[in-house]
Amino acid sequence: MSTEQKQTSPSAPGTGSSDDQSDGTLERGLANRHLQLIAIGGAIGTGLFMGSGKTISLAGPSILLVYAIIGIMLFFVMRAMGELLLSNLNYKSFRDIAEDVLGPWAGFFSGWTYWFCWIVTGMADLIAVTSYVQFWWPGVPKWLPATCLVLLLLGLNLIAVRLFGEVEFWFAMIKIVAIVALIAVAVVMVVVGFTSAEGYHASVANLWNDGGFFPTGGKGFMAGFQIALFAFVGIELVGTAAAETRDPVKTLPKAINAIPLRVMLFYVLALTAIMAVMPWRSIDPNVSPFVSVFAMVGFGAAASVVNFVVLTSAASSANSGIYSTSRMLFGLSLDDKAPGAFGRLTRHKVPANGLIFSVCCLLPGIALLYLSDTIIGAFTIATTVSSVLFIFVWSIILASYLVFRRRNPELHEASVYKMPIGVGLSWLVLVFFVGMLVILAFEPDTRIALIATPVWFIMLGICYAVHRKRRPEDLAHHPRPVAHS
Repeated sequence: MSTEQKQTSPSAPGTGSSDDQSDGTLERGLANRHLQLIAIGGAIGTGLFMGSGKTISLAGPSILLVYAIIGIMLFFVMRAMGELLLSNLNYKSFRDIAEDVLGPWAGFFSGWTYWFCWIVTGMADLIAVTSYVQFWWPGVPKWLPATCLVLLLLGLNLIAVRLFGEVEFWFAMIKIVAIVALIAVAVVMVVVGFTSAEGYHASVANLWNDGGFFPTGGKGFMAGFQIALFAFVGIELVGTAAAETRDPVKTLPKAINAIPLRVMLFYVLALTAIMAVMPWRSIDPNVSPFVSVFAMVGFGAAASVVNFVVLTSAASSANSGIYSTSRMLFGLSLDDKAPGAFGRLTRHKVPANGLIFSVCCLLPGIALLYLSDTIIGAFTIATTVSSVLFIFVWSIILASYLVFRRRNPELHEASVYKMPIGVGLSWLVLVFFVGMLVILAFEPDTRIALIATPVWFIMLGICYAVHRKRRPEDLAHHPRPVAHS
């Protein structure tokens, strides 16, 4: 595929105004460096900076295995999605895959659920941003930081997809620098045998000296999955962004294949560094361990520096949510599963109506700041609902892959990016997701969110029944023509 080739899709309903671009297609305005950093940003969520202290307190050093297991399982999901996306270059996202392989119902449910996933995640990010800003300016009105962030990201996304890529590029760079700095500082502390004022001695032996590698037993190990899972929300964004890359045949495999290395570096190695410097029992679950490590070496500005890092991490997640929800509404509109206005593009080939609608749906998250007793309470509920919904989306991707393999063995054989042991690994990951739902039912906070989530699917079922009556032709299956590079 040439770098100039664009996404092919049917014209959106209602296009044709002077503000709309000529061919009704999204622009492939993301370069390789954008997709690579988007993939990194998706693999480094706010869960690492905000939730790692809590996960360490629950599972001790065994949390390293928790993050590694989740990362490996989601890598298999990404491999399955990568093969599917490259099997037909007319696919713009996994929703198109589900629509084509599983049927119209799957496209409807996965598309709108993914949209809602990012709306809920975006609300949690706005709550987090407000908390971070109040760290510096406690008296600032709660609504002001969230509103300013939303307006800023909306403005950037309305201009062009390249600006989204640039913003995510620099947000990801900030995360990388912070994590690499943490690891470097920890290595130096271990090598020189640093001892803190509290008497903590930096040593790799801290990983097994205090109760062993599984100090809290099997229950604590399982509990670590509850929070760690949310840290990986957004990892599939590399597939959503694939529709707007210049050469997906080359860039998509590179981005996906790098996921295991990034998980090892940004999660396993970073948390190993933290627990080597500080015994796991000494880590405060309510304070970022990044702050604690820098503070131990006398870096007085550590709190402000790390606060800035987690602020940009939450802003990055919100930016990804605004981007992905607008593109999902665009795709739903093309298939007449959303209002036609969402399928209109500006002269810059941006789905402005979808962007504005998604932003308006984010704003109610500000109300949670006033309705909830604590910011953390609102954040926990929102992130748990998001995690459950993302499990559904990831499962749809795997189900699509299994059906694809059964129906199209010739496309699998011709694939330039085959998933190894694809069928067996897909079933393994689906069983893992079932286990995650069982684990989420253990704790009261996550159990409430798990019980409430089916309400969304009941609402979707009703909406789909209405849609099916309006468009009975959706009952028929019309495969998309295959487009290769």
